[in-house]
Amino acid sequence: MKTNTPTTSQGAAAVGATVRVGLDPAALQQGIVDHLRYSIGQLPALATPAHYYRALALAVRDRLQDRWIRTTETYFEQERKLACYLSAEFLLGPHLANNLLNLGLEEAARGALAALGQDLDTIIDCEPEPGLGNGGLGRLAACYLDSLATLAYPAVGYGIRYEFGIFAQQIRDGWQIERTDKWLHAGNPWEIAKPDICYEVNWGGHTETYADEAGLQRVRWVPFRVVKGLAYDTPIQGFGVDTCNTLRLWSAEAVESFDFQAFNTGDYFEAVEAKLRSETVTKVLYPNDEPAIGKRLRLAQQYFFVSCSLQDMLRILDLAGVPVERFAERYAVQLNDTHPSIGVAELMRLLIDERHLDWDQAWAITVAAFGYTNHTLLPEALETWSLPLFRECLPRHLEIIFEINRRFLDQVRARFPGDEARVARMSLIGEVGDKQVRMAHLASVGSHAINGVAALHTDLLENSVLADFHELWPERFSNKTNGVTPRRFLALANPGLRALLDRTLGTDWLVDLTALRRLEAHIEDPAFRSEWRAIKHANKRRLADYIATQTGVELDPNWLFDIQVKRIHEYKRQHLNLLHILTLYRRLKADPGLGIPPRAFIFGGKAAPGYFLAKRIIKLINAVAGTINADPEVNERLKVAFVPNFNVRNAELIYPAADLSEQISTAGKEASGTGNMKFMLNGALTIGTLDGANVEIREQVGDENFFLFGLTADEVARLQRQGYRSADWLDSHAELRAVLDMIGSGHFASGDSEVFRPLVENLTDSDPFLVLADYAAYVACQERVASAWSDPERWTRMAILNTARCGRFSSDRAIREYADEIWGLQPVAVSAHIA
Repeated sequence: MKTNTPTTSQGAAAVGATVRVGLDPAALQQGIVDHLRYSIGQLPALATPAHYYRALALAVRDRLQDRWIRTTETYFEQERKLACYLSAEFLLGPHLANNLLNLGLEEAARGALAALGQDLDTIIDCEPEPGLGNGGLGRLAACYLDSLATLAYPAVGYGIRYEFGIFAQQIRDGWQIERTDKWLHAGNPWEIAKPDICYEVNWGGHTETYADEAGLQRVRWVPFRVVKGLAYDTPIQGFGVDTCNTLRLWSAEAVESFDFQAFNTGDYFEAVEAKLRSETVTKVLYPNDEPAIGKRLRLAQQYFFVSCSLQDMLRILDLAGVPVERFAERYAVQLNDTHPSIGVAELMRLLIDERHLDWDQAWAITVAAFGYTNHTLLPEALETWSLPLFRECLPRHLEIIFEINRRFLDQVRARFPGDEARVARMSLIGEVGDKQVRMAHLASVGSHAINGVAALHTDLLENSVLADFHELWPERFSNKTNGVTPRRFLALANPGLRALLDRTLGTDWLVDLTALRRLEAHIEDPAFRSEWRAIKHANKRRLADYIATQTGVELDPNWLFDIQVKRIHEYKRQHLNLLHILTLYRRLKADPGLGIPPRAFIFGGKAAPGYFLAKRIIKLINAVAGTINADPEVNERLKVAFVPNFNVRNAELIYPAADLSEQISTAGKEASGTGNMKFMLNGALTIGTLDGANVEIREQVGDENFFLFGLTADEVARLQRQGYRSADWLDSHAELRAVLDMIGSGHFASGDSEVFRPLVENLTDSDPFLVLADYAAYVACQERVASAWSDPERWTRMAILNTARCGRFSSDRAIREYADEIWGLQPVAVSAHIA
């Protein structure tokens, strides 16, 4: 008689599969034990928390594998269009806690580890942060990968597998010290090397023409050097779904890593020289590009990952049996800022030189495939490359860019006859001074869609930076306001608030942030407000403990936590924040009985290694902190702390603890910002200018729940056109003059008047970002902050409303807009084979 009883081998296979992919604590525990033994080779009795982290990570990755493979199979079988997100940065943050959340495995992992005598939080703390990004650009890219998977959109992220991150920041005697970020020193359990997926990338050399078999003239690139790009894949699991997309990062290797001939003749260094030179390409994130060698390496990085990525897309197209003419039907290729914009010329090269399409056909495919996201309004941040450098490094691409430019400028002349000034402004080649290749222009000409990242930013793009292109192609432009993922920046970062939201609203807010609007129904409930304040207090205590450990500065969680964390830059105006702090300091010194609420000012952020003034700002923050924190006349009501090495891990402590979010950039300079959204999500109130996404945050939360100050973008532009004189503002504000004199006197530098002279002179002589013009309004606005803080119930209502009305700023909303309006993408349901 036939039965359904499994054979011994079938039973063993079923048990093995359960251990490998089962989601219950027992199966996960067995997976951890198995990986300790078979993958790590460690006795449980001798295993450290770091060993358990690696074993748990591998066990969790096992549970991603079925979903990952099945997701790829589904996309391939259904011939779905794929979004390819090209970004030089992906600031992912630690993977373990995020994957546990998205798989619903948090409690199972805690139970499995407890049975093994381990604590999950301790294990999570063992994970190094991937050094794959610097700031907002890379964090945005990571949020978008999370949303793409959560919303089940077919997608792959393409970038660079940097061996070393940008740098680990230490503070020594108040100065930023850069240390090597060795994030890969112990390996990365989340990635899988794919040595079978590799491509050759050319560099330098020259081009030559030849006749093909049909007698047609072709161009051949004869490179000086060839580097090999090797794929490393990381699974990106969506929340609450079986979709698991891919982040594919490229690592550079030598085509021939060891010269045996040189070794045999005794030249040991020459034998490995090619390997070292090739691997330099992906050695470190964003090398210092002040010297010429740094610029060359940065260009090499950008071209390297773009070429590998486009070659990979063509390979997948071939595997699917899809003709290259349908490239744009199968791929939506998004350029995350100008770093990957060389892709326009590279796809043309691949289609014309390698696939032998004619120019018009190749160009139609290229424009249809690419979309370009602009992230900056600062002229110095719009990438350009000197013509001699570009010609030396990418000779074939320069020829292609010249031809793109010739055809494009013919269009411009036909549309605007006789307007040679416009032709010069729009040219892909800048003619002023040393000739430059303008990468933002290349991206704009070679993309069918161009978007800014906040409503104000897009408006300014259309009317200033890219105004000529908007006039030519208004249909190409749209706005896609940035967003952040609530999974990491609330659910993971703020477990206390997450629990309150789950009890109050249910859990649907995690995938529909607009559901938080229902919090408004609870705003008049005293018990709800009391619990809200208790959660905030606990978060502030958690951050205070961290700051005390890292810096020695003791902060009282009952004080107002006033926080500015972001890249250190003049336009972000950390020095305006300092001028307010010193204004309060001087007032308290003059009148110790002054009635101001106690306030902790918290800063964090990195300065680019070559950015002189930004590094002086960090020094001044720490110098002011040292003086104020040691002064018993003021330190009962003012303290200042600088959190070193701002990154995703400590950001998860900082955002939930903030009472006040400082978003004080010069209006018209910040593209969007995403830190402002993370603070808002966690119930912080914003003090800010009408800049970037601040405009939309204020619209959402209401004027009465936002502390607005300062010149508008139009007023800034008008003032600068009229001839801004910082002396005018100094002459009319004696208190401002006194603060600057105090800084310049050496008061915060042991009497050394030279240390901060460059900062003071920058403000008094030119003040390029109108710090002095906004000073009085900022100080007055901070007085309104103090007044609101003095009424805890009012402040709590405002905080709840900030969280309740942040639904627009979910990365899920942003990705839906990209998918619907630019990429033409549809969600694809994935059903994983789970035993």
